[in-house]
Amino acid sequence: MRVRLASRQSDLARMQAFEVAKALKEAEPGLSVEFHFSESLGDKNLTDPLWKMPGKGVFTEDLTSDLIAGRADMVVHSWKDLPVEEKPETEIAATLPRADARDLLLFKKSSRPRCRPGAQLRIFSSSPRREYNLKPFLREHLPGSPGGIEFLSVRGNIPTRLRKLLETPEVDGLVVAKAAIDRLLGTTEEEFASARRQVGEALAACDWMVLPLSVNPAAAAQGALAIEIRRDREDLKKLLAKIHDARTFTEAVREREILSSHGGGCHQKIGATVLHRHGSDLRFVRGLTEKGVELREKILANSFRGDVIPLRSDWLFERRPLPDVSLPAGTSAVFLAHEKAWPGSLVFHGILWTAGLTTWKKMAQKGHWVNGSSEGLGESEDPRIERLAGALSWASLTHSLSPGPVRGVGVVTYELVPRANSEAPPESGTLYWSSATLFHEALRRWPHLAGRDHACGPGKTWDILKDRVKNLHLRWPLEEN
Repeated sequence: MRVRLASRQSDLARMQAFEVAKALKEAEPGLSVEFHFSESLGDKNLTDPLWKMPGKGVFTEDLTSDLIAGRADMVVHSWKDLPVEEKPETEIAATLPRADARDLLLFKKSSRPRCRPGAQLRIFSSSPRREYNLKPFLREHLPGSPGGIEFLSVRGNIPTRLRKLLETPEVDGLVVAKAAIDRLLGTTEEEFASARRQVGEALAACDWMVLPLSVNPAAAAQGALAIEIRRDREDLKKLLAKIHDARTFTEAVREREILSSHGGGCHQKIGATVLHRHGSDLRFVRGLTEKGVELREKILANSFRGDVIPLRSDWLFERRPLPDVSLPAGTSAVFLAHEKAWPGSLVFHGILWTAGLTTWKKMAQKGHWVNGSSEGLGESEDPRIERLAGALSWASLTHSLSPGPVRGVGVVTYELVPRANSEAPPESGTLYWSSATLFHEALRRWPHLAGRDHACGPGKTWDILKDRVKNLHLRWPLEEN
């Protein structure tokens, strides 16, 4: 069997086409794949911002026309580039497992001195969504609390945008899809060696930050590939079923439906991301519609919506910092559950990852560069930064009663000393636990609490409490760490 597979001719598009071809050949031994690469309207016009260009599908329409005309059997697209409207002649028949949906900020190391109060920073990106969602976030989560963020339009493939960043003195950073950087760094094909080297050089010249989905949801279907065929090609549907990833497909379709409900199009200032975590679906929607309606959705399916009694560590414990804390030799990455776990004397210049966005903000205010966050989903949430940072030696900064880290070595930076005269919680209501350590100490003092209704956020606390109590509800953390 022979199939003609088409895509755009950029390095990234060809890599994606090769990825699909490899999966097909593994699923169907003896299959022959013939590649057809071409420029789209969006590739030819590198002057106008995408949202100013006429029509929809500026990166995809020409390829779809080739498919309908029979000049190709299937087309591989970056799914986020496709218009949300379905076409009568074609359909998305399959997709592969999704790459990381998040955006990535590359910030020139030479611009770090400009991160200071009142400073105006300039960031390359042509996305209205990124500009709307990231301006307020970056003002508070970049070290130095800069006064303002200006977004400037930039066009071209990834190597071109990286070159423009490094060669433009008045520009400080660039926001790109992390999936694109990951794919370029991960390729071993010799024909992409130059692009891979350019990405590596840009990373060496920049600090990077994986931008959180809860405040900057991705473009709908970002990180997912769409394999488009004609609707009458039943033979190809059977072939593609062998490589199809149903979960990625479902997530991408739901995100596109959200975008479509608000009008669709790359001119929209809307991000939408749907993920499956802890047995539930997560939905992040954020931005501004064309009608001026502000969207701020952060939904955990099956999450408890009732009132709770928040229980914090300082209810039962006193924190006592330990002196002279040091990290194990060779530590290259630190997971920080709470800003109070960071010793004031600690000097560290590696990867810093926080449990939530509140700790991120507080560490940035102290002048630290934070690379990313688990966003309240728990320490077990995979950072997915191996392509950016290589193999890492992790240390988790924690307290004396910690049950132990999910990854790496636990480093105790403070003691939790039980308070002697704490009062029992109210006799009615759902108890919300901020940590498993707090839960265990409370049950030691008041064993009857086990029969109450309980709630906690996802992650380690949920995993521990679900085996200890019958009536446990999952909900977002009341206050992100």
